[in-house]
Parts: sequence; structure tokens; C-alpha cells
Amino acid sequence: MLDSALRRSVGELFKRHGRQLLVYLRGKAGANDAPDLLQETFIRALRRGGLEAIPDPEAFLQVIATNLARDRVRRRNTEAKYLEFKEELPDAPSQEAPPGEASEERERSQLLIATIDSLPPRCREVFVLVMRENMPVKEAAARLGISDSMARRHIRLAFRRCREAAL
Repeated sequence: MLDSALRRSVGELFKRHGRQLLVYLRGKAGANDAPDLLQETFIRALRRGGLEAIPDPEAFLQVIATNLARDRVRRRNTEAKYLEFKEELPDAPSQEAPPGEASEERERSQLLIATIDSLPPRCREVFVLVMRENMPVKEAAARLGISDSMARRHIRLAFRRCREAAL
């Protein structure tokens, strides 16, 4: 539990610098990510402790916010490289496939459907919009009223669960 002096100190810092940092973070990481990054900035400042001994708390918060924004942008760029979604789902097995192969493919399809059905509701919604309706992740996030980063987390979770089920 935080002692009351530390809570007051962080509360004062937030009152004095929160709005300014939020504007800064919007410019660096975008409007969707800025509130999360602002919260993380103050969490990291709290974890550090000893805030009263910092000569320039505003600069200290700015450095934390800058580093968080850079990390977020780097992660986004990496995700953009590796998280590309195919426009079409794989074709169903041909009718000419050997009976064993068609049966195996049917079992895999049923397992995949069961896995998707077992996803948390919001995760399943994002996954279906992106994969079945070919909607861009940003658009799915906007439609569902969640941040782009949260939509991407849902997609990663869904992919991970589908991969685990396929093993």
C-alpha cells in the first residue's frame, strides 16, 4: 500500500503535469495510446519511489513518457511487419481428396471452430471482424470502441490459442 505522502506527491505531479504529458503523448504515440502511456508513466514514477528527491520532476516524467512512447512506436512497427492478415482463409479440402485427409481436415476445422467459440467474447468479436469480415484491425477497434493496441492484443491471443489447438 502506498503511504499517504507518496500518494499526495504523485497526485500533485499529476495535477500539475498530467494534461501537458497527455498532449505530448498524443503527438508521439497517437490519441488511442496516449491515456495508457500517461498512466504507465505515473506507475513507473511511483515504482521508482523517492520522487521528493528528484530535482526536476517534470523532466523526469517527460523522460519516462518519451521512452514509453518510443517503445510503443517500435512495437507497432514490429507488429506491422509481422502481423499481416491474409485476405482469404484457406480453401476447404477438395472433394477429390482421399477420405482420410478430408476427415482429418474436418476434425481440424471443428477444433478451430471450438477454439474460436471458447475465446473471451471481446477477443472473439475482434477476431471474427478481422478474419471473417476482412476488416482492418484499426477499423474493428473503432467499431468495438476499444483501442487499436487492445484489438491487436485480442488478435494475438486468438492466434496463439488457435496455434495451440492445432498442435
